[in-house]
Amino acid sequence: MGRERKEPCKKEACAIQACLTKNNFDSQRCLKVIELLQFCCENCKYNSTHCASLSGILKTNSK
Repeated sequence: MGRERKEPCKKEACAIQACLTKNNFDSQRCLKVIELLQFCCENCKYNSTHCASLSGILKTNSK
């Protein structure tokens, strides 16, 4: 009964992977979808396996 999303932020994490693949793994071109994952992780208090990789992505983008 009632669990709508067993794994929060999966949709956002998949969107990042699709964007990176489409853009030759240039994370600068995927900042919008990365921000959506960050927002999702903040909302679920980082209680998702997909949030663990977020810190690595953010370090890459803060050059």
